[in-house]
Amino acid sequence: MTVSKTLVHSITNSAFLINASLPENYQAEVFEEGMRAASDVASIRAIDGRKVLIVGGAGYIGSVLTSHLLDSGYQVRCADKLVYGHGLSVVPHLNRPGYEFINTDLAEPTQFSKLLDGVTDVVLLAGLVGDPVTKNFPDAAARVNDQGHDTMIRLLDGRGLNRVVFISTCSNYGLIEGDQLADENFELKPLSLYAQSKVAVENKLLALKGQVDYTPVILRFATAFGLSPRMRFDLTISEFTRAMALGEDLLVFDAHTWRPYCHVRDFSELIRRSIEAPVKRVAFEVFNAGGETNNNTKQMIVDSILEQLPEARVRYQEHGSDPRNYRVNFSKVREHLFFTPRYTVADGIRELINAINQGMFHDIAQPTSFFGNWEPKV
Repeated sequence: MTVSKTLVHSITNSAFLINASLPENYQAEVFEEGMRAASDVASIRAIDGRKVLIVGGAGYIGSVLTSHLLDSGYQVRCADKLVYGHGLSVVPHLNRPGYEFINTDLAEPTQFSKLLDGVTDVVLLAGLVGDPVTKNFPDAAARVNDQGHDTMIRLLDGRGLNRVVFISTCSNYGLIEGDQLADENFELKPLSLYAQSKVAVENKLLALKGQVDYTPVILRFATAFGLSPRMRFDLTISEFTRAMALGEDLLVFDAHTWRPYCHVRDFSELIRRSIEAPVKRVAFEVFNAGGETNNNTKQMIVDSILEQLPEARVRYQEHGSDPRNYRVNFSKVREHLFFTPRYTVADGIRELINAINQGMFHDIAQPTSFFGNWEPKV
């Protein structure tokens, strides 16, 4: 099918300008893949460009991803139930060309099916995210993270979609003893309902090889940090930084446990690359999402904060309620998609301290649900 000049220009821009820092042969692969997707998917829908459905697009990562994709020439349909009352994170995008917001329930088959009309690609970000919220709201977590994802997976096939990116988690690795770094083939030991649900969805998607008409990609995210329109202060780096910046006494449990971290802007870039990458590089593949430089212990994070806030107060205690401890190998995503994070943990701490000092956040001494995944309205 003939591809419009407008769409060819957009594909050229993505392949060669946005990816200018990547190897030339990879840029050429991205261009060829873009032309294939335009002919097979976009042109059939009579749209001049790729239109991405972001399920959970108003959240901590989704709101940053939305800006990144719009800036990269994509159209975006954001679907979100706004269970944390975070509708303000949508407002900056409402007047941007190619953006639309739909308040909907991913677990309702009729509603989700309508979301797929006219889109070329799907990013599955939505869910009750994190170990505490799934433990405290197990029935809601089962409906959204299990039943809802079953519904979405069932309805994705047969719609002529191009790419489906599922956001999983490195928490799937659970507890790793010693100095081992977990690659994508490492044994999964999910310790929480949240991680167990992610593993279940991964397995269901991977079992569909040869049975569906779209290309799925699975990204196991490190723990997120960085500024976002829907800021979260219930994640390690932002939680520690907030408390220390406000002069609170921070109590750190199990300071020498490891975890990988990644900035929300780096996650957004990796999702874009996962959408654009040639099928042969990503089809039914699992990628750890992050970089080795951001494998940190809690102690390392505290030390980084103390470098910028030397008067901050910290106490330590062993045997906390969260036993997770793992370091991750990110060589696969680096070799397949040439992805290396731009932002370090220290960068994220610096930008958050500056934002707090500039009065950008209100009522964070006792953060409301807008600033964390504590009490979803489900």
